[in-house]
Amino acid sequence: MTTAILIPAYEPDGRLPQLVIALRRIAPDRPVVVVDDGSGRDYRDVFDIAEAAGADVVRIGRNQGKGFALRVGIRTIMRDHPGHDVVTADSDGQHGPADIERVARALAAQEAPTIVLGSRAFEGEEVPGRSRFGNRMTRVAFRLVAGVDVRDTQTGLRGLPASALEWLLTVAGDRFDYEFRVLLQARAAGFGLSEVPIATIYTEGNASSHFRPLVDSVRIYAPLARFAASALVAFGIDTLMLLLLQSWTGWLLFSVVGARLISGSVNYAVNRSMVFRRGREIPVRVSALRYISLAGLLLAANFGIITALTQAGIPLLAAKVMTEATLFAVSFGVQRTVVFARRDADASPSAHSGSEGVGEPRGLGGQERFRGERELVRR
Repeated sequence: MTTAILIPAYEPDGRLPQLVIALRRIAPDRPVVVVDDGSGRDYRDVFDIAEAAGADVVRIGRNQGKGFALRVGIRTIMRDHPGHDVVTADSDGQHGPADIERVARALAAQEAPTIVLGSRAFEGEEVPGRSRFGNRMTRVAFRLVAGVDVRDTQTGLRGLPASALEWLLTVAGDRFDYEFRVLLQARAAGFGLSEVPIATIYTEGNASSHFRPLVDSVRIYAPLARFAASALVAFGIDTLMLLLLQSWTGWLLFSVVGARLISGSVNYAVNRSMVFRRGREIPVRVSALRYISLAGLLLAANFGIITALTQAGIPLLAAKVMTEATLFAVSFGVQRTVVFARRDADASPSAHSGSEGVGEPRGLGGQERFRGERELVRR
């Protein structure tokens, strides 16, 4: 077997050791790594049973979040089982052993480096309303941001090729936002996305889930929200400057171009420093040239689309709204993957080698963060 199973767990119940027993029965030679994400002494017996059933248990001193636990588990597998692919699964009973095995087989069958997602259909009366709604919202947001339609962006059942593990250690986010960031950045990192259907299992209304709808949703949607806020600020500045310049000069063309130059400069600065923070690693002359090129293309596309829609009989205001909504998604995707995407040739001499991606908070770089993770595991 060249696939290891990774199960992050926080305050699990008896379903965790049951899952370990079932997995060991299906594939006795397949490593199973369980990461105790600081569950505390009250849950030590559960992890002891899982360990007795054949799992390798890694204990973190205090709760750090699912993303943190996943990185600790990945690093453990890279050390103890080098060259193995990894299948991650949740500990709360949502992922049955048959589905875990299905994802492992699908991962092994991939010819190109691909992340395999075990995707739920979110159908049936047992699916909680918040889960159904949350999946739909996240699916739409992901399609807008990444340009890819993924049925289940929130699934914790994922097949990760061995070639992706080193990269996965650099993806930011310590909690549920980590898995969303992985999907956002996978294609730019050279990994495809594939889905295989799995059962939709919810027990007791998904009461065992540690997902916090408000706090964790904010973490997940933060990159898109910051971009929307930046665009709204730029729109306000553009409108205000247009009115002021027009009143001062009476020259419409000058006013339109001047207002766009001012608002575009502000938008570029905000996006570089607050929205796409990895863009700070790129020399300003490089990212600014890319941004100006994108702005020119978007301006031409804006004019062309509005012209086509109005000629088709759509009112100007409606055409403007439709055009801006379309180009908003395009602009976000291009800025994330092109304008502020760091390539080796773009890195400035002072650029650090950390893992800042879309929405990465300021703080520890990659190596410093990993040393901190190892310290917490030792405690």
